[in-house]
Amino acid sequence: MNAFTAYRDYIAGCLIAAIGGFAVLEGQTYGIGSLQKMGSGFFPVVLGAGMILMGVLMALFAQKPMPESTAYHAITAPDWRAAAGIALGVALFMALANRAGLAPAIFACVFAAALGNRRTTLKQATLLALGVMVFGVLLFAYGLKVPFPIVTGVLN
Repeated sequence: MNAFTAYRDYIAGCLIAAIGGFAVLEGQTYGIGSLQKMGSGFFPVVLGAGMILMGVLMALFAQKPMPESTAYHAITAPDWRAAAGIALGVALFMALANRAGLAPAIFACVFAAALGNRRTTLKQATLLALGVMVFGVLLFAYGLKVPFPIVTGVLN
């Protein structure tokens, strides 16, 4: 076991914190603004600060190196169903958002992604998709007032 594999969690945390620090420094050059009128640097600074926090937490709670005899993990085949479910969910959202509206796009996206898990039943996927759809419509259409039809031709 080399030094990199022994301390990879610590190294990853430090790297994430460093990238976040760069984002904060670079974002400040664009002008942050205020919460009422955000500047173009506001989002990079906030995201960078979050990355610094997560990186520091990762480095602080990094696992201690394990002896080589216990560090073995069996290599298994990738779960293609999960990857296909997520990819299909994104594709369905992109295809349905403009044509059918926000609610059908969210429902189709979550339903397809949920079926990527082999243990998810149709009933569970449907209930999850309905719950996320209701929350998404309430948040984006009514809470944030995003100008996007809820159901094209029915609820605008």
